[in-house]
Amino acid sequence: MLSDKEKKIVKKKTLKTMKSKSFLKQKIKERISDSDFEEVWKDAHKRLAKMYGEHMDLPKGVKTHTDGFIFPAAAIYLALQERHPDIAYDVIKTAMAEKAQESGRQMAKMMKIPGFARFFLGLWDPVSHKMFGEKSGFKNVFYPKKKGSFKMDIIECPYHKYFMEQGCPELNILFCDNDVYTYGNLPHLKFTRTQTLGAGGKLCDFHMELMK
Repeated sequence: MLSDKEKKIVKKKTLKTMKSKSFLKQKIKERISDSDFEEVWKDAHKRLAKMYGEHMDLPKGVKTHTDGFIFPAAAIYLALQERHPDIAYDVIKTAMAEKAQESGRQMAKMMKIPGFARFFLGLWDPVSHKMFGEKSGFKNVFYPKKKGSFKMDIIECPYHKYFMEQGCPELNILFCDNDVYTYGNLPHLKFTRTQTLGAGGKLCDFHMELMK
């Protein structure tokens, strides 16, 4: 049972998070009536608040992923699926792909700055240890540093774990695809992936290298 203070925290966080998911909101509104949308969005709020309330004690690093991405996606998807199972997955998939593709286009512009690709690649080792390390709910194999290359394998992933827990494991692959859309067409860099946990693989491999 949550305390009154915890309930207020959950309510505030839920409202803030749902407000930040305008790209999903817009895509849903394009596909269903206004009255249906209001019901779906209200239900998504309730589902997200429940998920937050049930996971108050997760470590801060894990919450970066669960509270910002995993639980909101699950809550919105499940609420939409409840009323429109025929379009729910396609709506979420389309919205996420478009957002990731736009991120990729913006990043591609930055890669045209002389030296930025090498700088960007150099960030991956410290960033991955912080964002995708054990404190954030991941288990990884980090390969030895090589000039002009970064390589890691993810063998346990909170996206895989918590989407399974929420009963919508099919959403996991959409977040795996985000990497491809974001990094797959960057000037001067080659991104390689052969398998993901979300698609039934034994791991998620991530290899980025400077192109000669």
